[in-house]
Amino acid sequence: MSELITIDECERLTASQVHDLYRRYVSRSQVSLMTSFGFGRELVERAEGAWIWTRDGRRILDVTGGVGVLNHGHNHPRILAARRRFADRQRMEVHKTYFSPYVAALSHNLAQLLPGDLNMSFFPNSGAEAVEGAVKLAYKYHEGRRGQILHADISFHGKLLGSSGLTGGAQKHFAFPTIPGIGSFRYNDLDSVRDAVARARRQDGACDVYAILVEPFSASTMQLCSEEFLRGLRELCTKEEIILIFDEIYTGWGKAGSLFYFMRYPDLVPDVLTTSKSFGGGKSSISAYIARESIFRKAYDNLTDSLLLSTSTTYYGFGEENVTAIEAINIAVEDDYPKRARAIEQILAPGLDRIRKEHSNSVADVRGAGALYGVFLDGGPKILDLVAKLAPSGLARDPNFRVKLITCAVIDALYHDHDVYAYYTLNGRNPLVVAPPLVAEPADVEYVLDALDQTLAKGLSRLLARFVREKVSPRWPSGS
Repeated sequence: MSELITIDECERLTASQVHDLYRRYVSRSQVSLMTSFGFGRELVERAEGAWIWTRDGRRILDVTGGVGVLNHGHNHPRILAARRRFADRQRMEVHKTYFSPYVAALSHNLAQLLPGDLNMSFFPNSGAEAVEGAVKLAYKYHEGRRGQILHADISFHGKLLGSSGLTGGAQKHFAFPTIPGIGSFRYNDLDSVRDAVARARRQDGACDVYAILVEPFSASTMQLCSEEFLRGLRELCTKEEIILIFDEIYTGWGKAGSLFYFMRYPDLVPDVLTTSKSFGGGKSSISAYIARESIFRKAYDNLTDSLLLSTSTTYYGFGEENVTAIEAINIAVEDDYPKRARAIEQILAPGLDRIRKEHSNSVADVRGAGALYGVFLDGGPKILDLVAKLAPSGLARDPNFRVKLITCAVIDALYHDHDVYAYYTLNGRNPLVVAPPLVAEPADVEYVLDALDQTLAKGLSRLLARFVREKVSPRWPSGS
């Protein structure tokens, strides 16, 4: 047996040693891809709030929001204290035949905060599992008598076999097998939903759709559902007895300016809500689906079916994960995270709009809400068309390669020139995302705006020339 690496040895590994281990045991292509596009060459020493410190002494402002995970920022002190207390008292994580006070308390807290009779909760580990649990609940509610489910054309719901089948958009470049009966509709287009439901009718005229799954705020494309659409969807689902599932895995816990995006509209209640990411306070992998009581009880609340609600895991609702979520929710409520997001928006929205106007040759659009905005970049020199043609075949076939290259050049300049860490989405038109954690200070948001303004002022041609010369040309990902 080969020598095992201890924790102390792990924390002393250099970046090149980590790369080597990744190439051997994780993924060669992942190392090639990340280092080619300017990242992954440094190791992080520590992180706190909105900031990351690298081992070489840099202090980086993180405006990725952890891709939805870091509403609370890195290592929130109250969350660290809650987890430390759990460990110090040697609490038991999980056991199938002991009831958990943490599951009970977390379920109660969710029921208190959510509207209507969204009272019944289940806690898997990831957002994709929460989506699949919600879909499974909807199918069980109809006892298998309906066979079709609808999702939006630009959706992102996860990467498991079922949830990936319910995902629309650019990320579906390989067709995995999935659940049967999947159909789609145009996002935020009620007539398109009505048409899809009509096409799904059986010969006797009965509705065959058991669920409709939608993101009220599509964080991967920065598109938002209108109030008219969401209320129309609710009315249609009530009329046809279709289970309406809102996926707010990314946008929950204040990110968009309300506790959940749909809650800005009074008396609008889905049948099932999914949440994850910041639900775990940036420290635990936990998710939830929360169902209306009448839906849940009909589907599962009997002795025969009471254990069917588990999605893909024997053990769920781990104690420390639940403790973390309890504290994360309490922080979000006590510190009024929706208000914090709205305060960030008051700086971010006009600032990005000003940048859009001043750099109209580079910025095609700006969209978002709260502390979650996308900057849609476009333009650049004609030579980009040649670069796209000369790229390896996998990249050259990507219709968004040009936009991705432009956006990567801007992200690279923000990171290396201004110590600002941003990212772009892999769905839709690949916007550059500005999503500071909700603990960020106004000065942090202003700094990001200034950095983006100064970066774009250099011109896309100059940014691209440097990016291609230093990052891309010598290091194209092998096998991409």
